Amino acid sequence: MGITVYSLGAAQEVTGSKHVFEINGRSFLIDCGAFQGKRKASDEKNRNFTFPADKLEAVILTHAHYDHCGLLPVLVRHGFDGNIYTTPATRDLANLVMMDSARIQARDAEYLTKQATKKGEKFTWQPIFDEKDCTKATDQMITLSYNRKMYISPDVQLEFFDAGHILGSAYAYITIKGLHGGLNAPSPLVSGGANEIRILYTGDLGRRNKPIIRDPSVNVPAPDYIYLESTYGNRRHEDKQFAMDELERIVHKAVEKKGKIIIPSFAIERAQELVYYLHLLADQGKIPAVPIYVDSPMATSATGIFGVHPECYDEETNEAFLKHHKNPFGFGALSFINSVDESKDLNKKDGPMIIISADGMCEAGRVLHHLANNIGDERNTILIVGYMAQDTLGRRIRDGEKEVKIMGDWYHVKAEVEQINAFSAHADYVECTDWLDSIDKSRLKQIFMVHGEPDAQDFFYKYLAEHGYNNVTIVKYGETYELE
Repeated sequence: MGITVYSLGAAQEVTGSKHVFEINGRSFLIDCGAFQGKRKASDEKNRNFTFPADKLEAVILTHAHYDHCGLLPVLVRHGFDGNIYTTPATRDLANLVMMDSARIQARDAEYLTKQATKKGEKFTWQPIFDEKDCTKATDQMITLSYNRKMYISPDVQLEFFDAGHILGSAYAYITIKGLHGGLNAPSPLVSGGANEIRILYTGDLGRRNKPIIRDPSVNVPAPDYIYLESTYGNRRHEDKQFAMDELERIVHKAVEKKGKIIIPSFAIERAQELVYYLHLLADQGKIPAVPIYVDSPMATSATGIFGVHPECYDEETNEAFLKHHKNPFGFGALSFINSVDESKDLNKKDGPMIIISADGMCEAGRVLHHLANNIGDERNTILIVGYMAQDTLGRRIRDGEKEVKIMGDWYHVKAEVEQINAFSAHADYVECTDWLDSIDKSRLKQIFMVHGEPDAQDFFYKYLAEHGYNNVTIVKYGETYELE
C-alpha cells in the first residue's frame, strides 16, 4: 500500500491550510483553509484553488479559523459531495465563519461594481462562493466528539483530541490500517499497531493555562508521523500574569489620556478571551469602569456559540457557568454592537473606551473604520494581541510604520502602538517542544513542519535539533513525501 503526503497551503507560510494524504491514489484532505494576507495576492491564490473532487474521499477539519475552513465552500462548488468530519463546536463556528465571508464578498462585489460603473469601467470581480455553497458545506459535516474513534473509510480511522487552540479545535489522529495482506486481513484490527501507519495532524496547537478552554491533550497514542505547526517558531509569549499586568497598565494609561483603545481581534476565541480578562480585572477592582464595546456581529454570534458548548470548557469556566450561573462573557461595562449606525456612533463618542473589533489582521471589517478615525490621535492606543501575517495592515502597524494606507487613504500613525503576545492562541516554539516532550514518541519516525514563515521555521528546526528531534522536514508547497 503506497501512502504519500503533501501540502497545498501553509507550507513555508502560515495561512491556507491544506494537507493531503493519499492511499494508492485515494485522497483525504486535512483542512481546506483560505489564504490570508495582502488582499489581491490572497484573492488570486484562493480563486485559483482547484482539487479533483472525484479523487477526494473525505475532508477532516481541525478547527474553524478561516485559514483552515475558508475554502470548504469552494470545494463543494467544484463538486465535492463527500463527508467533512469535525467536532460539534467546530461545525457551528465554521458555519458562522464561512457565511460571514460569503456576505463580505457579496458586499464587496456590490460596492466595487458601483465604483466601476461611476467611472464607466467594466467590473468583472465576483465572489468565489456564496451562502448556498456555505450551507451545502455545513450540510456535509459529520460531527465526532473528542476521544471517539470513527472509520471514515474501510482502512482509515479518525480520532479527535483536544488541541486547546480555540473552541472545538482538535488534533486529527489518523490510523491507516491493512498495510499488509489487503483490507480483508484480520490482523490489522487486533495487532495493536503492527500493520498500521499513524499520522497526527496538530492543526493549530494551543497553549497551556489559557482561559475558557482545556489544555492541549498529551494523552494521544504514539504516532509514526506528526504534522506540527510552527507559527511562532522563533518567538516566545509572555505568561498570563504579565498579560494581565500589561492590560491593566494600558487601560489606566488610556483613562488618564481620555483616549480610546482599539483592539483588532479575531472574532472567535480572541474576542471572548479579551472579554474574559477584562471582566476579571474589573471584578478585582484593578481597572475602572471603562465602557467596553465588542464591535463585530460575528464575535457576538460566536460568543453565543461559546455558551452552548460546555463540553469544551476548562474546569474554571465550567465552575462559573454550570455551578454559579455566571457568564464570563458578559458584565456591566460590556456592550455588543450589531448595527452599522451603532458602530459609526462609537467614533463620535469621547474616550476613554475600549473597542474590540474584527478583522484580526486589519484587512477588512469594521476595525478599518475605527483605525481610520482614531489612528491619528496621540491620545489613543492600538493594541495588537494576535498574529499579523506578512503584507497586512496589522503587520505594518505592529512593525511601527509611521504612515499607513487604510481604505485607499493615507494616515499618519500618531496613536501609541502596544503589543501583548500572551493572548496568542498558538503555542510558541518552547511550548511546542514541551508538548512534543510530553507525548508518547515510541513510534515516531518523522516530524513534518508546517504553518510557519521561513525565518520562524529555520529557527525552530535548529531548536528542535538541539533538543533531540533530528527527523524534521520543513514541508514545501506541493512536494510529495512517501510514508513507510
